[in-house]
Amino acid sequence: MKPIENQKRKIVLAITGASGSIYAYKLLGRLHELQAPVEEIAVIFSDTGREIWESETGSKFHDEGSVKEYDNNTFNAPFASGSSQFDTMIICPASMGTIGRIANGTSDDLIARTADVMLKERRRLIIVPRETPYSLIHIDNMKKLTLAGAIICPATPSFYSNPKTIDDLVMTVIDRILDLAGFDSNGFRWMKNG
Repeated sequence: MKPIENQKRKIVLAITGASGSIYAYKLLGRLHELQAPVEEIAVIFSDTGREIWESETGSKFHDEGSVKEYDNNTFNAPFASGSSQFDTMIICPASMGTIGRIANGTSDDLIARTADVMLKERRRLIIVPRETPYSLIHIDNMKKLTLAGAIICPATPSFYSNPKTIDDLVMTVIDRILDLAGFDSNGFRWMKNG
């Protein structure tokens, strides 16, 4: 997808109960560092997503600056409606349970409802599954979402940049997510960075 030009960007980041909180943590950090900063970042945790975040990062989540956290158990959020001006939703990491609910139209919490809004309004929905291997059910659900307009971006690192650390490896995924969201991440480019 092309970058979104001349627009104050508003992003929803949903963090669900798949292992891989480091991806969400690093993504938030990069969103703050962009040359054209995001006007607003809404964060939604599933219950299990919060537990895993605290276990894997060793700390509780604190919203700061342009980041505001919303309760997943209510629809009292602007982006629960198509009338909002949030242009992109990223679900990172995305559990297969969340993917299944969204693929089958079960808007039973704020994460699923927001994803439903993004699909019906033809806005960017980037889903970052962190699961392996995939069952046929997983594949079918991701196929449904792809056909509905979502982008499936598995949390699969690349190695052609010769990453030296776990952070370097994680950033190969984060830079790809940012590219898909329409930001210039200044990440490694195949056959361009030397």
